[in-house]
Amino acid sequence: MPSSNPAPRRSSPRTTAPPGRRRRIMGRLAAAIILATGVALLSPAPEAQAAVPLERVSNFGANPGSLNMYVYRPSSLPANAPVVVALHGCTQSAQIYADNSGLTTFADRHGFLLVFAETTFANNVSQCFNWFQNTDIRRGQGEAASIRQMVSHAVSSYGADAGDVHVTGLSAGGAMTTVMLAAYPEVFKAGAVVAGLPYDCTKDTGALTCMNPGVDRTPAVWAQRVRDAGPGYSGPWPRVSVWHGDNDTKVVPKNADELRDQWTQLHGLDQSPDRSSVIGPNGTRRTEYLAGDGTVAVEVNRVPNIAHGTPVDPGSGAEQCGQTGTANFIDSICSSYWITRFFGLDRSAPQPGRLPAPAGLRATGVTDTSVSLDWEPVDGAADYAVYLDGTRVATPADSRFTDSGLGVGTTHAYSVAAREPTGAEGARSAQIAVATTGAAPACWTANNYQQVQAGRATTSGGYAYAKGSQQNMGLNNTFVTHTLKESPAGYYVLADGGCP
Repeated sequence: MPSSNPAPRRSSPRTTAPPGRRRRIMGRLAAAIILATGVALLSPAPEAQAAVPLERVSNFGANPGSLNMYVYRPSSLPANAPVVVALHGCTQSAQIYADNSGLTTFADRHGFLLVFAETTFANNVSQCFNWFQNTDIRRGQGEAASIRQMVSHAVSSYGADAGDVHVTGLSAGGAMTTVMLAAYPEVFKAGAVVAGLPYDCTKDTGALTCMNPGVDRTPAVWAQRVRDAGPGYSGPWPRVSVWHGDNDTKVVPKNADELRDQWTQLHGLDQSPDRSSVIGPNGTRRTEYLAGDGTVAVEVNRVPNIAHGTPVDPGSGAEQCGQTGTANFIDSICSSYWITRFFGLDRSAPQPGRLPAPAGLRATGVTDTSVSLDWEPVDGAADYAVYLDGTRVATPADSRFTDSGLGVGTTHAYSVAAREPTGAEGARSAQIAVATTGAAPACWTANNYQQVQAGRATTSGGYAYAKGSQQNMGLNNTFVTHTLKESPAGYYVLADGGCP
């Protein structure tokens, strides 16, 4: 891959050059076009009919990156509103991203200003943000500086809150999201990277290699690249949410791991998750990495069975959003809903109260399927909110609670907060991890012949029977397949519907 980066911003002057020079110019231009086309992260898509009213901002200040600025302003935008900067993917536009990502649904619902930055064909022939080009990813330069200026304009012209600014983007826009977090960490509280890449991945390799098969660097190396973007800055670092499809072959899921390594290291955390959970209607797997105060510093959301694109879930439900009529918006889970929550912009969530975090949270009893907790009472608390793996599961009036219906041999993270009479929650306690007793059931899926050979089933009269339960599994041959669950040891039952 050529090491020089994308198509130049301006056309070459119409002058007559010597033949040798013309050949060199055309050669460089061809290489640039090949590179820019090669790093097009998304499939070409037709411009969708505009459904979201965007306001074009022509004069937002210094614009060294030659970008366009659009704003989506809800009709009920409050004073000092938060800001979310949204960065589209290759072959897309601000309008396409606004129409399909679902972000405007939550801007209307919760009252924040959306700023859509847009690159152009003149910047990159595939309309990608130049996440791989040195002159566009450094503080005070190129596209990064233009996006920073858009934030300043949003604060000064729309009365937005300079202390509550966030950024998210898809694909090349996701990679540019990490650029903004690295180049301007004091500007952004948090970012959400959808199918993107770690900052400065192309420092020692090419863009296509970063995308697929991806590159492996140590957390320390990744973190240093961010620190090098702003020498002397010591934090705090923005919080980061990572979203990636399991079946992404354009920007492979390895990049989600490298993003995790980069930003957990910056936050002074290791790469082992503090808690894991499953969210959404499609079983998205979430791992969270917690700061010392219990807040989520970094999270990784791995979306099953989708390729390269923004996860959306069309519909009118509280957790639904987006459209799928345009390429690279994939029906699975409304990522914008969860991103909005991660940014702390969900106004329907409990608002912070003034009560202190309960002390002394501990497990007082554990069985195979339940955990009993207690903690020290908090003066002024009307009741308490108990969180299981980050999700509120109960609001007991007393400073004790028993959580039942848990899996055998499973580990869970608990925390608790005191609530005022208004329902406002105070600070959450530190988390504790508690494991239920017993061993989780073991499961095996195999054909009947293999189950008999393994000793999990017996045979009689040409039929296979589950050992212990003696359930009829059908003919003892290699053409009939079942799942058997062992619980307790040596006792097997049919579990084709799900195991454990």
